[in-house]
Amino acid sequence: MRQLFAIVILAALAGVAPAAAQIADAPVPSQCVAVAQSLPRVTYASFTPAQAEQGVVTITYAGHSTYVIETSGGVRIATDFSGHYGFDPLPRVVTMNKAHGTHYTHTPDPGIEHVLRGWNPEGGPARHAVVVDDVYIRNVPTDIRSWEGMERDGNSIFIFEVAGLCIGHLGHLHHDLTDAHYAAIGRLDILMVPVDGGMTQSLANMGEITRRLFSSVVLPMHRHSTPLGEFLSRMGEGFAVDYRAERSLTVSLRDLPRRPTIVVLRGV
Repeated sequence: MRQLFAIVILAALAGVAPAAAQIADAPVPSQCVAVAQSLPRVTYASFTPAQAEQGVVTITYAGHSTYVIETSGGVRIATDFSGHYGFDPLPRVVTMNKAHGTHYTHTPDPGIEHVLRGWNPEGGPARHAVVVDDVYIRNVPTDIRSWEGMERDGNSIFIFEVAGLCIGHLGHLHHDLTDAHYAAIGRLDILMVPVDGGMTQSLANMGEITRRLFSSVVLPMHRHSTPLGEFLSRMGEGFAVDYRAERSLTVSLRDLPRRPTIVVLRGV
């Protein structure tokens, strides 16, 4: 099924290259951006191209919404960085969202080379397209709830492209995603998804987003007191479940599971 989907996507490329170019307006072309503008309601599928890069990525659950991503090139990244998790050893890159104080800090360690906020303090959407050694980091702006209602472009989904993998962190996502969001996100081989069931969105909504992205590996986070089984039961038989005794997962493009798998690391 995934190979068939890949063939359909490749066959469509010739006719939709202009649309794809409009989506991928970052300085560095994205290997993960899909051509969904001409394929509405598409469900994404990860696939392994023959020319895939070699390399592995290690992902460690640090706590709350913070995963630490370590690349083969030695780049260390901490997501939703507040300073409480993933700070030792010091990451070279941190991403943040401003939902509340456990997802960002106003005083990051000055030794952190790249502090990528999911919002633009000067107004408007944040725009990140950063290459750090062997990883390309970009964002897709989303809205966020505030006391005044929904704040447009107040947050971001971050995407990390490394070793041929497309890794996405949904952050503190507060709304459904549109076709334009899915098009800008593109293919995600690994998805980090909040499963709190309310502070972000309902489990039904998060389940729908997860099913549509159809990533090979799904990493739950931001669980709070919600029983993990409530999220797992909503995903259906199309997703396998793999409980790990370790906090870390090492993965490459070539060893992604054939069946989409929810990997529950220790501490989640």
